[in-house]
Amino acid sequence: MKILAVSDLHNDFRQVKKLAEQAEKENVNAVVICGDITYFDEYMDGMIGPFLKKNKQVLFIPGNHDSEATTDFITKKYGIKNLHGDSVTIGGVSIFGAGWTTNVGPTCISEKEMKKYLERGFEKSAEGKRIMITHIHPKGSRIEKKFKFPGSSSVAKAIYELKPDAHFCGHIHEAEGMEEFMGTTHVFSIGKHGRVIEV
Repeated sequence: MKILAVSDLHNDFRQVKKLAEQAEKENVNAVVICGDITYFDEYMDGMIGPFLKKNKQVLFIPGNHDSEATTDFITKKYGIKNLHGDSVTIGGVSIFGAGWTTNVGPTCISEKEMKKYLERGFEKSAEGKRIMITHIHPKGSRIEKKFKFPGSSSVAKAIYELKPDAHFCGHIHEAEGMEEFMGTTHVFSIGKHGRVIEV
């Protein structure tokens, strides 16, 4: 199972085209976007289409720059799956998640809500390998310690209690490429340049 994980594209149409070419070249099973597809409802045509033209399944969760209206529009227009409080299983691997953040932006949700959506997505997932997707990074992570930007306690708790095999997050642009283990979970900080990950 190969995934092209990407985050924080912020309407970078050129980068989307490059990533779509990469997805085709590396024959990934799915493209997973960890939030911030747009920048507060700016023109968004061209942000999803290039992946679909390459016949790639696209899954996403909204970030702090993606409004509810944008999220609904993208889901309906392109027929792609929003993993906020939901799950999809591909090739025996379940991918579930929760969007937005718990501490910044107009779409900010509470830690209690984040916990609820992550647990709901987990409950909908199948037995076997699991990947958890969020926009915000976990509290106590190397990302938080290095960049001094608070992570989510609910995301950290889900990592230790739900024990997904991997966790993908974005949000902190400068943290792109960082990775670590928290408990048994491999945590990846994803950015706009994307990363192909085999699970």
